[in-house]
Amino acid sequence: MDLRKIKKLIDLLEESNLAELEIKEGEEVVRLSRVPKGGVTMAAPAPVAVAAAPVAPAAAPAAAPVTEAAADALPAGHVVKAPMVGTFYGSATPGAAAFVKVGQQVKQGETLGIIEAMKMFNQIEADVSGTVQAILVENGQPVEFDEPMFVIA
Repeated sequence: MDLRKIKKLIDLLEESNLAELEIKEGEEVVRLSRVPKGGVTMAAPAPVAVAAAPVAPAAAPAAAPVTEAAADALPAGHVVKAPMVGTFYGSATPGAAAFVKVGQQVKQGETLGIIEAMKMFNQIEADVSGTVQAILVENGQPVEFDEPMFVIA
């Protein structure tokens, strides 16, 4: 898609009261989203589970202050942070055993979990070898960039 078209789409989004805009041209997809001027966060309904849409917006704002407070209360050790925004999964498939558990020994490069971002599954690997002291995210939970996910000592 042409950069000029994308800039026009951005202008269109800013001039409207829309929170999100998605355009598909053939195999190319452009998705733009923003926080409305009122400062109220709106969430699009989740395509997988309708009941999850009302729960997620209420949990996300409450989780941010807890995460900041929890950063001070983390166990001693190396903190593995989310390298991207997406949805965290602790196992390869639903119902499968988790990649790691608290107290488990891990080696550098071993898979700790998966983050799904834009229909791509990205493995999160241990930066260091050691024992998993804490798992700070739950299966299916949305994660933000640089959010603490694991503590390894």
